[in-house]
Amino acid sequence: QLVESGGGSVQPGGSLTLSCAASGFTLQNYANGWFRQAPGKEREGISYISKTDGIEYYADSVKGRFTISRDNTKNILYLTMTSLKPEDTAIYYCAASASLVEIVNSRVSAWGRGTEVSVSA
Repeated sequence: QLVESGGGSVQPGGSLTLSCAASGFTLQNYANGWFRQAPGKEREGISYISKTDGIEYYADSVKGRFTISRDNTKNILYLTMTSLKPEDTAIYYCAASASLVEIVNSRVSAWGRGTEVSVSA
C-alpha cells in the first residue's frame, strides 16, 4: 500500500514536499515514481528513481525544480517541489513497479490514492 501526503495550496514560486509511505513491501526493491494528473488532462509521469542504485529521472517540465528521493530506512518516497507554477496544479500519485522500464511505460504494480497540489496567486 502507498499513501501520499503533503499536498496543499501554495502561491507561485513556493515549495512543497510530498511524501509517500509504503507498507507491506520495501520501496527500494522496486522502481518508484511520481505521476500527476492535471484537470482535464491525462496522467503523466514526472519523476522516477531506480530500485537499486537510486538513479533519478525527470520530465523536462519539472527538471531543475523537483527532486525525487527515497529514505530506505523509513520506507518513504519524497518529491520536493520548488519554484512551483500554476501549471503544476494536479493530483500527484506515487507508484512502484518491478523495473524502470515498467514504470516509465506506466505499467505500475502499486498506486497511491493521490494528494492534491494547487498553485495559484
